[in-house]
Amino acid sequence: MSPIQVTFLGTGTSQGIPMIACGCEVCQSTDTRDKRLRVSIHVETQGKSFIIDTGPDFRQQILRAGIQHVDAVIYTHEHKDHTAGMDDIRGFNYAQQASIPLYAQQNVIDQLKREFAYAFGEDKYPGVPEIEVHAIRNEAFQIEGVDIQPILVKHYFLDVFGYRFGDFTYITDANFILEEEIEKVRGTKVLVINALRKTPHISHFTLAEALEFIDKVKPEKAYITHLSHMMGLHAEVQAELPAHVFLAYDGLTLSV
Repeated sequence: MSPIQVTFLGTGTSQGIPMIACGCEVCQSTDTRDKRLRVSIHVETQGKSFIIDTGPDFRQQILRAGIQHVDAVIYTHEHKDHTAGMDDIRGFNYAQQASIPLYAQQNVIDQLKREFAYAFGEDKYPGVPEIEVHAIRNEAFQIEGVDIQPILVKHYFLDVFGYRFGDFTYITDANFILEEEIEKVRGTKVLVINALRKTPHISHFTLAEALEFIDKVKPEKAYITHLSHMMGLHAEVQAELPAHVFLAYDGLTLSV
């Protein structure tokens, strides 16, 4: 199995942490692990470089992580905290002198076409993003020889794709997963799963629900992402978790 390196570009929910105009102890924390940009990861494997989701903080995340090359962008779903930064792939267009492939469900592509109509028109203004869109379904696919398995999850009533790369699985924005999709996750060595807060939410796992899912699929290690300020301080929540479960934080890197 080819090694995989994962960098958490952002681990926060749709408003990030700190949240605008909030004076809570998490938003005012001086612990850098409590500073969370909108959720995204960078995956490197087999000499290829992939970004999952381009949220509003995409430019800042790429610069902070020092990412110099991207072979494709893969989208989980169409919500703005996962797509709003798509325009900034222009930097990679200039650097690589090539269009950037985007992989997503058709409904996500349709949403991108509405939000970034100028990038899809026939008569494009100079300097708009140069992209190639590829519609994917809930079936295994390849990007430049790298095998990727979608995991279909529910975000309230919305279909969202998690993704498995070899022994690594990434799932965000989920509150329900069918048994047949859970089977695709089993055997994963490292699992990333979302948990918004400790109290119930209509479209995200709670911390307890995420821990129950982790216990069900039994990865060697698990990381929690897509946290809100309502989860609590990083250091305090981490102290409550099982030994093999960790709160992810911005800038964290993993080797799988």
